[in-house]
Amino acid sequence: MYWLLKLRSKTTPLSSALSSFFLPTFSSASLSDIAGDKKEQVTNTSLIHPTAVVHPNAFIGQGVSIGPFCTVGSFAKLGNGCQLYPGSHIFGNTVLGAHCILMTGAVVGDDLPGHTVLGCNNIIGHHAVVGIKCQDMKYKPGEECFLDVGDDNEIREHTSIHRSSKSSDRTVIGNGNLIMGSSHIAHDCKVGNNNIFANNTLLAGHVVVGDHTHTAGAIAVHQFCHIGSFSFIGGGSVVSQDVPKYMMVSGERAELRGLNLEGLRRHRFTAAEIRSLRAAYRKIFMPANENVRGFEERLAEVEQHEELANDPSVCSMVQSIRDSFEEKRRGICKFRQWSGC
Repeated sequence: MYWLLKLRSKTTPLSSALSSFFLPTFSSASLSDIAGDKKEQVTNTSLIHPTAVVHPNAFIGQGVSIGPFCTVGSFAKLGNGCQLYPGSHIFGNTVLGAHCILMTGAVVGDDLPGHTVLGCNNIIGHHAVVGIKCQDMKYKPGEECFLDVGDDNEIREHTSIHRSSKSSDRTVIGNGNLIMGSSHIAHDCKVGNNNIFANNTLLAGHVVVGDHTHTAGAIAVHQFCHIGSFSFIGGGSVVSQDVPKYMMVSGERAELRGLNLEGLRRHRFTAAEIRSLRAAYRKIFMPANENVRGFEERLAEVEQHEELANDPSVCSMVQSIRDSFEEKRRGICKFRQWSGC
């Protein structure tokens, strides 16, 4: 990148060249956590544009590029190979793992007690805001708040992800998630792995999302809801109750629309597993005579069925439904007898 200033020659030791600029204060164990395995040391030099404002106490790993008009705070720690595009900023007690990228205008971290920690190979999109103060009125100024993000996530433009609302909790994002533009993940959410959130996916506080879920655009999820693994939420939906595993919901007030069959096929569920899930779904949500048995009895029938009870996917789906009716949970989305699967 032509606008980067080379800080030292290849023959000049890093410690002597940067002694007046960087004052790293971390142990070798801490450095290995954020910069990767010691056996894979990066030998190329770090490059910092002269207009960037980098605090002398910040730790900058090897091969880091910091572009024009960037800001790096005093407690920031950047792992090897990180790239900060022009006008991106890192504040507060923030750790970036190796090879993270901040696009133009991205902001990571906040000058608050607590921390923001990102794993390796994360991309923070243009003008995204990650790890800032929550919007929960119960948050008390001065209290610690936390955000932990895993590896290989792509967080696109104008997305906002907030820290926890209290010191006893934290906002958590797993690995391999694609979070598209203008999405929002509020305080204390727990998001698993390999999820796809389309544009304008809005998660209120304390929402729990499993793995391999998929949302269409412009959806909103009520606080404290649980979104089960391998589920799908249709575009424009408002989810005010739990979505069980493997299911598809949609609607202004989201209702069950059957199993997420396409998602199951894409994730290589076998034909036999899908048949069992469809049979269980029909018994629970599409009874031949709804007046004969109640919902609890239909669940019990599936649990006691000679074949279905031995299928792990069916057991997992039934348990997901039962968990939603525990104390302080919101129950499952409404369903209609005509729903297909």
